[in-house]
Amino acid sequence: MKIIFSEHQFDYTTYTFPYCVYCLKEAQNEIAAIYEKGFLPYTGNLNINRDLFYLARSVRVNLAQFKDSSENRRVDRIVQELSIDVYPVQKSNFDFDASDFIEFCYKFAESRFSGGTMGQERIRYIFQGNVSSHIFMFQTLDKVYGYVFAAIHGNMLHYWYAFFDVSYLRTHSLGKWMMWRMIKWAKENRLDYVYLGTCYKTGALYKVRDHSGVEFFDGIGWNDDIDLLKYWCKNDETFQAKNIDRLKSADPEFSKIFWQLINQFPQSKK
Repeated sequence: MKIIFSEHQFDYTTYTFPYCVYCLKEAQNEIAAIYEKGFLPYTGNLNINRDLFYLARSVRVNLAQFKDSSENRRVDRIVQELSIDVYPVQKSNFDFDASDFIEFCYKFAESRFSGGTMGQERIRYIFQGNVSSHIFMFQTLDKVYGYVFAAIHGNMLHYWYAFFDVSYLRTHSLGKWMMWRMIKWAKENRLDYVYLGTCYKTGALYKVRDHSGVEFFDGIGWNDDIDLLKYWCKNDETFQAKNIDRLKSADPEFSKIFWQLINQFPQSKK
């Protein structure tokens, strides 16, 4: 793997000179290690013909610490009446061009993704890349309820993009149930981690509040302090407006992880 730094906007008033960090995959067997370092697959530019990853505040479930919560069980009881089965299909055995699949995903994307960010070409781009490995089908004998694009490599699964019948969103919390069911499937199949994507602002906290064993990448490593993650998410907009990095912040809840690390290593007097 190659680590790449792409210069971002600078601010001399705070002496802040940031770089966005990317990782270029060189071999297929590196993927699990790339996720472990905090990277997620980048699909924002369809002209890139290599597997590129970006560093971000992401969340994962440590399956050794995961167990069903009361909320998980409550939602599962509601969905049980639908008798949905889960079928993982290797990408090589899946008919991407089936008209009903394309129509299903595109209909969901139009209603749930803003600004046309998930059109048919991007869906195809994700499917054809080397990171996605499986399509999980949620269905009964006569009805499809949803699909999930997943990446399974080594000891991990990335719950990447979910598409589902939105008519069951409020009545059955279908999206919430599908995420939980994938986490449970990964644990049943003896994987170690399920990656759930980025976690910024309060709107992303649904990934955190219903699952035990959640960790987030804090810039140093994987952190299981969920109260800290919630604090960061709830204050993201305020922090963003200041245009400084966390180490420079006067708020100890933003900067403490860095000072704890720095103070572990006393400065040599030589």
